Amino acid sequence: MTSFVRTRRLRQSAALRALAREHTVAVSDLIYPLFIIEGEGIRHEISSMPGQYQISLDNLDAEIDDLINLGIPAIFLFGIPAEKDEQASGAYAEDGIVQRAVRQIKARTPEMLIITDVCCCEYTSHGHCGIIVGDSVDNDLTLPLLARTAVSHARAGADIVAPSDMMDGRVAVMREALDSAGYSTTPIMSYAAKYASGYYGPFREAAESTPTFGDRRTHQMDPANSREAMREINIDLAEGADAIIVKPALAYMDIIRAARERTLVPIVAYNVSGEFAMVKAAAERGWIDEERIVMETMLGFRRAGADRIITYHTKDIARWLQESQA
Repeated sequence: MTSFVRTRRLRQSAALRALAREHTVAVSDLIYPLFIIEGEGIRHEISSMPGQYQISLDNLDAEIDDLINLGIPAIFLFGIPAEKDEQASGAYAEDGIVQRAVRQIKARTPEMLIITDVCCCEYTSHGHCGIIVGDSVDNDLTLPLLARTAVSHARAGADIVAPSDMMDGRVAVMREALDSAGYSTTPIMSYAAKYASGYYGPFREAAESTPTFGDRRTHQMDPANSREAMREINIDLAEGADAIIVKPALAYMDIIRAARERTLVPIVAYNVSGEFAMVKAAAERGWIDEERIVMETMLGFRRAGADRIITYHTKDIARWLQESQA
């Protein structure tokens, strides 16, 4: 009889497949984004992101309780202020929407890990990520605002600050500001490789941050580039980043893999709004098995090298995992 290798031997039963399994997805791998909005009595479903909501502070405790009951250990906060201006003053105000949300969560549920998005786009009247001079974002005028925002988040009790603006030098300026203010132990999780992507559409509805003119291609990365991502990551790490984010995730798993091969810091994949919306839309039409597709995608991120995953699917995954263990 011809001798050959039988790799199928380890696939013959669920127990054997579990024995040979190289990667898994656990709730502890996941980070859940939340959109906190000014006002009262608000729990507004985002039309392009089924099951995701803009939530006012008076409804926040119930949301956090739900996350705790599902075993979800970490959240990523985005704020939507009542008023916006050209200086993004709501981003760094001590009584800003994110700052108040952080204090509220920490007072009630101190064990919840809170990561805050540091950018100006939700807070500017024009929807861009910084100070506008002429018709473009001025990099150096924007840096002090980002530093002030990071410090205000740390002062409120944020565990990690995450700059998403893609301004040059932001990590260095932010690190210096945090250290000078007495927050030398507050980590920076940098959106180091953030692409100018078409996958962000639903998020801009959720965060009410669509630019009133132009786009963000002068600071977010060209989707055609991979070597540039490694350069951005190296720069942010040299400036003091403690962890990095690759955003989006699904079309950029090669970037996650390349980053994993080049650095030892935690890598976070951001499974963005457009990726989420496509799955939800297909599942609602009965075209796909939602749970199977979502879990396969999460495994793909883990297999590529992501240590943690920011995903709007987090609550669904937590429920599926609970049901599988019941």
